[in-house]
Amino acid sequence: MNGRERYDATLRGEPVDHLARIPILMQRAAEHIGASYGNYAADWRVLTAAHLRSAADFGLDLLSVMSDPYRECSAFGGEVEFPPAGPKCPRPPLAAARDLALLAHPDPATSPRLASCLAAIRRFRDEGRGAYSILGWVEGPAAEAADLRGVTDFLLDLHDDPAFAGALMDRCMEAGIAFAAAQIAAGADTIGIGDAIASQISPRMYERLVLPRERVLAAAIRARGARVRMHICGNIAHLLPGLASLPLDILDVDHLVDLAAVRARIPPPVALAGNLDPVAEVRHGTPESIRAGVLRCYETAGNPYLVNAGCEIPPGTPDANLHALCAPIPSRA
Repeated sequence: MNGRERYDATLRGEPVDHLARIPILMQRAAEHIGASYGNYAADWRVLTAAHLRSAADFGLDLLSVMSDPYRECSAFGGEVEFPPAGPKCPRPPLAAARDLALLAHPDPATSPRLASCLAAIRRFRDEGRGAYSILGWVEGPAAEAADLRGVTDFLLDLHDDPAFAGALMDRCMEAGIAFAAAQIAAGADTIGIGDAIASQISPRMYERLVLPRERVLAAAIRARGARVRMHICGNIAHLLPGLASLPLDILDVDHLVDLAAVRARIPPPVALAGNLDPVAEVRHGTPESIRAGVLRCYETAGNPYLVNAGCEIPPGTPDANLHALCAPIPSRA
């Protein structure tokens, strides 16, 4: 089986030769080809070269356009800088005012960073020749709102002005749907939703303000024929009842969460991915301990399961450790 066949069969609940490998590589992928993280995020040609080389060298089953939180932010009018250590947005577009009129209208065809993402997907489609799954990416409604407003101000808005916070998230959700649709048309078969800030929100507030918008976004992606992968960094234990109601195909699980508790709340056919500690177990582990950790996670999660750490593989992770993470592990029927 090639990577795309293995990935698709896993998510259909069919037998596979071994577990599919979908680790999150960004700065580590850039490092693998001698590029800086800033160049990787700024130049789609560097990003695609880094992922194609990493997939070939380490045995990945997926190519990804994940780069940083600020793609959509730049299309809304945010000024993004690209120092070698990685992108940053020193002043969020709405840092000074709760005024949606200050935001530009993202257009995937003409906004430079959105259009470059589509170019990367087309390159993956053409050079991957169907051998890999292609993962597109959008920021979730809460994460993008936090990027546009600033994390602290957005969290305060949720308490002090929920009507504004909701209207801002609606704008983010609508832009996310349009951007996801463009990525699917370009060749992405799965769209990841990154809504990291949600782990910092109470269950009540999450279910009242964030979850309904995530549901609309996920349903829109599925309606366009793509799969949905949800990634929320941190401890999502308090969000599991809400997450269980989303139309997901894959849920990433960070190392801060009890994987058995997640599986109890999120049964098949949703695939779980994770949840080794990216630093303590992957970067600082040994090939033997990493392989044992993957087996432990698989035993806990059961099928369907995809190999991944709890979050991004950190820079400085030894090649031998990444090889161990991606070493073929037979799947149990």
